[in-house]
Amino acid sequence: MSKIEARIDKWLWAARVFKTRTIAAEACKKGRISIGGTAVKPARMVRPGDIIEVRKPPVTYSFKVLQAIENRVGAKLVPEVMENVTPPAQYELLEMSRISGFVDRARGTGRPTKKDRRAMEEFTTPVFEDDFDFDFDFSDGDE
Repeated sequence: MSKIEARIDKWLWAARVFKTRTIAAEACKKGRISIGGTAVKPARMVRPGDIIEVRKPPVTYSFKVLQAIENRVGAKLVPEVMENVTPPAQYELLEMSRISGFVDRARGTGRPTKKDRRAMEEFTTPVFEDDFDFDFDFSDGDE
């Protein structure tokens, strides 16, 4: 007994795409949720058959609405509510960003930690070897 349509923020929460309805509504307001390439507001109604695109950088997930629900369902029932139609290329993009190992601090999250500073200093300071293969004569030559 599913409804004909539901609010998109409620549907995203009910289908377990977002942990809270507030986070789902914020994603809508920030333009991260779209239907047919058009950004939608939290009050936009969705119907079965709609394709919803959710942008969670670096990936854009695509979900097909199978049931318009507004009450949260258990994880086992999610396949009855939506179908994941995300292209495989998006998952490859996610895997590439995971493998690359490049960890970047988000802009504005503060100063580097002491560990970060030591890593940067170790990376930038030149290495001097004091193991010479030959002997220096440091005397004046008067001896």
